Amino acid sequence: MSDDQPDLRTPASPWELFTTFTALALQGFGGVLAVAQRVLCEQRRWLSNEQFVEILAIGQVLPGPNVCNVALMVGDRFFGWRGAFAALAGMMAVPLVIVLTLTTAYAQFASVPAVAGALRGMGAVAAGLIAGTALKLVQGLRVGPLGIPVSTTLAVVAFLLVAIARWPLVWVLLGLGIVGCSVAAHRLRASR
Repeated sequence: MSDDQPDLRTPASPWELFTTFTALALQGFGGVLAVAQRVLCEQRRWLSNEQFVEILAIGQVLPGPNVCNVALMVGDRFFGWRGAFAALAGMMAVPLVIVLTLTTAYAQFASVPAVAGALRGMGAVAAGLIAGTALKLVQGLRVGPLGIPVSTTLAVVAFLLVAIARWPLVWVLLGLGIVGCSVAAHRLRASR
């Protein structure tokens, strides 16, 4: 245990795990790992920061969403399979109901012009967020083994194959991923 968190505690029951992870799941869209750290380490004090990092590191190498893997491991740590089930159910149950409700509402109201316009606007916002994130991440390409020219070429080829030629995304990513990994491996070997 670290000195800054000497008084770690244990959840009272699987129900407390369920309600905590439900509240956690409802605090973000598309990722709540930063919130999970704050809730589990600082608010609930179920884990030290070091324990959280260890659990997260394991969760990142396992298949599936990282935060769901964290929920499973935290639940299992305190109440075995019952805790794992409660924590994962907390992460999934209410968001599933929300998504199913929105899907039903969309099926009913998709043809309403105001709804269609709102969805187009949300699509534009999502595209802007993705573009903004990509621009932030471009800086890392300068020091990466592929470099900006090869990365840009792969991105343009992927766009042309998927958007223009209408090739299936999975095959394009698989093929170009193999090419990119091969080029990176060759450059890393050459730099040694």
